[in-house]
Amino acid sequence: MNATPLPTPMTDWPYPRWIAHRGAGKLAPENTLAAFRLGAQHGYRMFECDAKLSADGEVFLMHDATLERTTNGQGVGGELSWHRLSQLDAGGWHSRTHAGEPLPRLEALARFCLANGYHLNIEIKPTPGTEQRTGEVVAREAARLWAGQSVPPLLTSFQPDALLGARASAPELPRGLLLDTLWDGWLEQAQALGCVAVVCNYALWDATTVARVHAAGMRALSYTVNDDWAAQHLIALGTDGIITDRVDFFSPA
Repeated sequence: MNATPLPTPMTDWPYPRWIAHRGAGKLAPENTLAAFRLGAQHGYRMFECDAKLSADGEVFLMHDATLERTTNGQGVGGELSWHRLSQLDAGGWHSRTHAGEPLPRLEALARFCLANGYHLNIEIKPTPGTEQRTGEVVAREAARLWAGQSVPPLLTSFQPDALLGARASAPELPRGLLLDTLWDGWLEQAQALGCVAVVCNYALWDATTVARVHAAGMRALSYTVNDDWAAQHLIALGTDGIITDRVDFFSPA
């Protein structure tokens, strides 16, 4: 990654502190429009979602590589066409109230967010082996959907190759590196990828790590924060964003 420019700082960070994880945490079937509507009803103005590719290249929302946990389907989601995926029940596993809720495409969530002035963190969640292509396609689709908007979506991933793909196809969209450990070279990797944020497991943050990220011109965000003591600690450290399941507990105001 020689001669890769450092990230351009977002001097006016446009995103709110509080971000609703997968729409509304565990209160609704994750990554469905029902979840994002419920999160909005609790006052949230920014959401986190997981985006991956169908076998025919459609960008749809689902966390796991496999279908069993959050749909009535079986096997690897990315190996099915969008037509087949669109027929699945992505709500019945959660509750009878949500039975029949479909998997959404990113386009449907974009329409909801843009119509209501909400912000979005799109986690690029590739089916294993498709990291760079998924990053390219998700970023290209996000750039199309948010064209001309003043606040773009924030693209994040645990996979550096996915962020490389995103940078290649839509370099103007902001990117963030997700971390569940502080592996050797994590900060340099975030800089080399032109990231504007580092998004860590909340337990990884301390004053020194926050200061290093801020000194590099990036923002410090946390996942998944469900306890008040942890949220207060992160606010005291000066972090910039908190992803939570507890949309019914934390007031985003």
